Amino acid sequence: MNIAIQHGHLIDPAQQRDGIHDVFISDGHIAAIDTAPDGFIADRTIDAKGLLVCPGFINISNHFSLTEAQPVASLLSEAKAAICNGITALCLPPDSKPIIDSPAAIDLIHAQTQDDRSARIYAVGALTKQLQGEQLSEMLALQTAGCVGVSNGRQTIKDTLVLRRAMEYAASLGLTVFLHPSDPWLQSQGCMHEGTVSTRLGLGGIPDAAETIAIARDIALIAHTNVNAHFHHISSAQSLELILTAKEKGLNISADISIHHLHLTEHDTADYNALCHLLPPLRTHRDQAQLRQVLQSGVINMISGHHQPLSHDAKLGPFAETLPGISSIDSLVPLTFKLVEMGVLSYSQAVASLTQHPAKVLGLNSGQLAVGKMADICLIDPNNEYDCQTRHFASAGKNNPYENWCFQHRVVCTLLNGDVVYQYAP
Repeated sequence: MNIAIQHGHLIDPAQQRDGIHDVFISDGHIAAIDTAPDGFIADRTIDAKGLLVCPGFINISNHFSLTEAQPVASLLSEAKAAICNGITALCLPPDSKPIIDSPAAIDLIHAQTQDDRSARIYAVGALTKQLQGEQLSEMLALQTAGCVGVSNGRQTIKDTLVLRRAMEYAASLGLTVFLHPSDPWLQSQGCMHEGTVSTRLGLGGIPDAAETIAIARDIALIAHTNVNAHFHHISSAQSLELILTAKEKGLNISADISIHHLHLTEHDTADYNALCHLLPPLRTHRDQAQLRQVLQSGVINMISGHHQPLSHDAKLGPFAETLPGISSIDSLVPLTFKLVEMGVLSYSQAVASLTQHPAKVLGLNSGQLAVGKMADICLIDPNNEYDCQTRHFASAGKNNPYENWCFQHRVVCTLLNGDVVYQYAP
């Protein structure tokens, strides 16, 4: 099908486009920008006047609960929900069901998500067998099967020699290692940031050191092995200092910041709000200010949704006994553009944080709308004000603390492979 998207405000940071442009699509790919190619006849024309036209968004961090006996969400349900929110690609960590430590697991995941109206799934393979931190996985086989990187998920590799060997193996294959920095011993007794708020609430705290100690160890091994590494969910100012210093030394390091840590702080848990129970925990206002500043500077340039859908029951009970996690598929895009409304980011920076930069880390042929690229596109109305209502979420998970927040940017249309797979119906 040939589609013409006309009069829209095209924001494509990878191609340095930020203005009114027409986009022409043929056979699932971008055929031309501004001027239709010879012989092009549109089967469908979309008038995008007043709308933002962006590459399809990429959520680089998604987690599906392994601790619930009956998970509320499936991979397919969330891949479909992603499409309704302009997200055309999801990165799946290895600590999923099944654990992604074999090509068979990857085949099963693809079989579970075969649907023309669901986001693409990109799997990250296990760094060690069954994520047990003892024996290295068959990384070459995982890479051949299509894994975009390797990780041990949220399972800490306690044996530093095993982690070193794993990084060396990954480096030899050119695979990126994705890291969730946390010291399990410092984290295990806490449920929120260690500070005055946790003391007042009488809740066990998780200090900044739980993150910085893990990052310091990982950076030392990254320098030794010269592996490409990506840190997920950086939450503290001290962690930023370690990563920025390592990048200045030329280490192959990238990182993302959870959208929640850019909008929420420890004070949002002050009334024991279990919807704000998150790992890593929400930090201080100072940490949040530093995270926003570094994102604004572009030194760290990726935002992650940190999506974890949970059942209603998972958030009931005393704060410390609830499961950590926020369902964010439905709030990631409007919250990212809220940073534009607040003056923290430009439109180009906001779009790049969810397209160009994660695509580069994952090695994807997407995240931009250059001629010949896949026509994964999102159309957004920047003046469609609405209140966040979790009951209207496309995601099966309703565990979200942004109820009644005022959002302004609404996804109104999503194209996948050049086909319109979602249209907002008021």
